[in-house]
Parts: sequence; C-alpha cells; structure tokens
Amino acid sequence: MRRADRLFEILQVLRRAKGPLTAAKIAEQLETSRRTIYRDLTALMSRRVPIRGEAGVGYVLERGFDLPPLMLTQNEIEAVVLGSQWVAANADRALSSAAADVIAKIAAIVPKHLKELIDDPVVGTPPGKPPDASIDLSRLREWARKERKLRLRYVDEKRAPSERIVWPILVGYVSGVRVLIAWCELRKDFRYFRTDRMLNIEFLDDTYPERRTTLRRRWEAQLK
Repeated sequence: MRRADRLFEILQVLRRAKGPLTAAKIAEQLETSRRTIYRDLTALMSRRVPIRGEAGVGYVLERGFDLPPLMLTQNEIEAVVLGSQWVAANADRALSSAAADVIAKIAAIVPKHLKELIDDPVVGTPPGKPPDASIDLSRLREWARKERKLRLRYVDEKRAPSERIVWPILVGYVSGVRVLIAWCELRKDFRYFRTDRMLNIEFLDDTYPERRTTLRRRWEAQLK
C-alpha cells in the first residue's frame, strides 16, 4: 500500500472508531507494523490533522474534521451502489427516492474512470417486495426520531388482536418484511412488530421518558 493511501486509511479507521484506538489495533486493521503507524500518525499530526492521543493509550480523530469529497475507492463506491440498490428495491418510497438521489450525486462527482462502477456495476441485489402501502413508514421513522409514542392495534402470528402503547426506536427493512422495533409498555420489554400485521397506528404527541439512543443500546445489548 502506498503511503498516501495508508494515511488516508488511518483517517478512515479513526473516523469509524467509537473510542480511542491504539497503534496496534490500527496496524492490525491495515496489516502493517506498529512502527509504521506511529510514524504515519506523527506525520498526520505534524500536518495539523486533529488527532489526539499517545502511544499505549490510543488515538482519536476530533469531530468536525472532514476529508476531500472525491476520495472514494472502488470498493467504497461498490458498497454504496449495492446498498443504494437494496434500499431502492426494499425500503419505503421516501428512502427509495433518496437512494436514487445518492447514486446520481456520486455519479456526478466521481472521476471518469470510476463511473463504470456505477453505470455498469458488478454488484447487485434482487428486487424486493414492495413495502406495505397501508403503513406510513416515513412517518414511523419520523416518530422514532422525535421519540414519540405510538398506539398500535396489532395481530400476532396466530391472528390474535391486541392494542399496545410502544416507544419506537428503529424501523427495520428485511427482504420481504418490514418491522418496527420498539419498547412495549404492555410487555415491559423490546418487541418486533411486523408492519403487515398492523391494523391501525395512532401517532401520539406524548414523548417517551427515555432517549432513543439509550433504548437502542439496551436493545443491542440484549442481542449479544
């Protein structure tokens, strides 16, 4: 790997990290030596790239630092194309339209020799099942962002009806099925609600008492 490419990859690794990373961890991801990473980090910091940290403790890239917009690798472009294809085929209308816009924007800014990766991609995803027309998935996402409650009339897999107050935290898009992941006041636990089993949704003005990010961390912890 050229040094310029490695410096860029170090910044990418630090941007993805959720906390300090040691030089050893960075070296492991880039398949190089710690000595090389120390030298590269010193070079980046000497160029006033806002990296904080020290040997043996870890390094972080300060928020707000941005990279030039056109520095995309072939793999990164193909990852975006594949993800956008899936969203366009499987998500609700608003997200599908946004995915098409993302592809158009990337096609307009990438260098000419990379345009083929978008115009004639070698990655693809099969078409998905159209989302449930009776459920406003865009508004479900909005209510999760606003941390507001929902009242659901719902039927389970045995077609038994129930009414619940839930705290939406995530709208999941799985091929053929859309689910709302929420805290259920009735069950006092996280539950998955398939949108094709929702009989009615009432969008309440009441906000729920916990932050959505806190709820999501608790839900993710249960999955481990």
